[in-house]
Amino acid sequence: MNYRDFLQKIIYVLINPLIKGMIKVGITPNFITTTGFILNVVASLIFIYASEDKTMSDSWLIGCAGAVILFAGLFDMMDGRLARMGGMQSKFGALLDSTLDRYSELFTLFGIAIYLLRNEPWVWSGVITFFAMVGSVMVSYVRARAEGLDIECKVGLMQRPERVVVTSLGAIVCGFTESLWALVVPMIIIAVLANLTAFWRIAHCYKVMKG
Repeated sequence: MNYRDFLQKIIYVLINPLIKGMIKVGITPNFITTTGFILNVVASLIFIYASEDKTMSDSWLIGCAGAVILFAGLFDMMDGRLARMGGMQSKFGALLDSTLDRYSELFTLFGIAIYLLRNEPWVWSGVITFFAMVGSVMVSYVRARAEGLDIECKVGLMQRPERVVVTSLGAIVCGFTESLWALVVPMIIIAVLANLTAFWRIAHCYKVMKG
C-alpha cells in the first residue's frame, strides 16, 4: 500500500459518518462536486481581491484562500465516496467530477497568477504559475487520452491531490509569514513536477505500446 492509499483510508474513516448523514438527507454527489468547484472559484476571487494591496498588509487573505482550497479538496474526496456508498454512481457524475476538477484547479492557479503578476517584483513567478497551470492540465489530459486507448496511466510525482495540498499549504503559510516565497516555491514545484509527470506518462504509454 502506497502513502496515498494509506492517507485515503484514514480520511475515509473520518468522513464516513458525514457521508452516511448526507445519504440520509438526500444530498447528491453532483451537488458536492459543484459545491467544491464554487469554493475554488471563491478562493480565486480572494487572490484577485488581495492583489489590489501592494503592501502585503492583507496577506491574511492569502491564508484564507489557502484554507478554502484545502476545504474544497475535502469535497473532491467526498463526492466519489458519497457516490459509492449511496449507490449513486453514474457516467455523467464521473464526467462532471473530472471536468469541474480541471476548472477548479485552473481557477485557483489563475487567481494566484494574477496576484503574483500584479506584484511587480514577482512578475516572473506569475509566469511560472502559468507553467504550473499548463502542467496541471497536461497531467490529466495524458491520463485521460491514455485510458481512452485502454492504457492504465497513473505514474508520476504530482497528481491532483498532491497539487491541491502543496498549493493550499503554501498559501496558508504565506498568510502567516507574509513571505511570498511561501507561495512562489509551491508554484515552482508544481510547474516542474507536473510537466515532468506529463512527459513521464507519455514515455510510459510509449513503452506500453511498444511492449
